[in-house]
Amino acid sequence: MDYKRFGDKIIARIDRTEEVQEKLKELALRENIKLASIYGIGATDDFTIGLYSVSKKDYKEKNFKGEFEILSIIGSISTLDGEYYPHLHISASDEEGNVFGGHLKSSKISVTCELTINIIDGIVERQKDEYTGINIYKFD
Repeated sequence: MDYKRFGDKIIARIDRTEEVQEKLKELALRENIKLASIYGIGATDDFTIGLYSVSKKDYKEKNFKGEFEILSIIGSISTLDGEYYPHLHISASDEEGNVFGGHLKSSKISVTCELTINIIDGIVERQKDEYTGINIYKFD
């Protein structure tokens, strides 16, 4: 991974064989990012998505292997109990043009991944929502 910061924006490149969630956390901790929006594109050969079931209060995970173009990675960084908390979604297409997407659990990069991170001056904590079981934004 390599990146360059321009004020409140970061342009990052995640390289072949690197995992998106791991590298994003590394970058966020290094740059002390508490709140940001993220978007990006790239290519992956191994990614796992989740679809959340409110009734089960759990994610059903599905893994994909092969050649996929990342059409978009989009999401946010916030905090939960003061700690780094990412929330990312991915959509990726296979060689037939089929598109798959969901909550990004993991993605190993096969070629490159280009991310733009817009840092927001502030902190928004998350808290568990008892009905859904997910960690939602909490505004004081």
